[in-house]
Amino acid sequence: MRPLIDLHGRRIRYLRISITDRCNLRCRYCMPLSGIRWVPHERVLSYEEMLRILRICIKRGVEKVRITGGEPLLRKGIVDFISQVNTIDGLRDLTLTTNGILLEPMALQLKEAGLRRVNVSLDTLDAEKFAYITHVDAFHEVIRGICAAHEQGLSPVKINAVAIRGFNDGEISDFAQLTMTLPLQVRFIELMPIGCITKYPENENISATQIKESIEQRFGPLETLERGLGPAWIYRIPGARGSIGLIGALSERDFCGSCNRIRITATGNLRPCLFSEEHIDLLGPMRGGILDEELEALIEEGVRRKPSGHGVCRGMELFHEAGRARMSDIGG
Repeated sequence: MRPLIDLHGRRIRYLRISITDRCNLRCRYCMPLSGIRWVPHERVLSYEEMLRILRICIKRGVEKVRITGGEPLLRKGIVDFISQVNTIDGLRDLTLTTNGILLEPMALQLKEAGLRRVNVSLDTLDAEKFAYITHVDAFHEVIRGICAAHEQGLSPVKINAVAIRGFNDGEISDFAQLTMTLPLQVRFIELMPIGCITKYPENENISATQIKESIEQRFGPLETLERGLGPAWIYRIPGARGSIGLIGALSERDFCGSCNRIRITATGNLRPCLFSEEHIDLLGPMRGGILDEELEALIEEGVRRKPSGHGVCRGMELFHEAGRARMSDIGG
């Protein structure tokens, strides 16, 4: 097996694949309230095309696959797709990121299909603030989805919270408190300048270091745990059942040095870096009859184009927009 290695010596072991750009929320930092034009279905990768890409990447050393969107649970046939992905030899970890609204009735099916875990995006523990930032009154559906995922063994359930100063900074310790009694992993993610969020002022950002300090002010020094294949540094409050993850995409000086990820968008573009407009079209060549060896060569070329760093910031000082695409286009 020849691993996929970029020009900076980083081995690609983690692939995030978006199966739809559609979403049932309108989060303020992701897409405009006025709405967007969804990609026509015929321009979205079919499940068969996705499986073809995944088989090649897993053969070349990808061990972890995360299914994303938009909201992936909106796409029909997702349970069967997960079952098929789960049969690919060499895959070690199959996970999914969701907003949780549709999770409660699907949790058992997803588990039986072979899904290992879910990450649920949840930026506030306040129902009114949830409705404000998402433009949808569905907080309680999300909580029930988290509970259902835990009960069905999609664990540890990870909660992804984007830290936004002036919105949920007062809830950081409340999120951390959840890990004291529940076997969850709460992951705090720095606000990233993508799509609609590029209009936000710099003081909306809260660095991973500031988040950690805020938690330690209440709970004392955190224990450092072993990192997984993802980008988060993992900590635990002493005596807690769960853990805390910090993703410092902007503030961490060497965040990109250990990056092991590539992304496939719903429209079949391989994006070697979340923050870059650089991409390679896989959909067109596949529908044009490209052979597997040629598709593999395109994927290799995409990996070679992976930059040494995202180039978005120095410290927390933004100095250019990191692309105009929405996260629902790229894959959250």
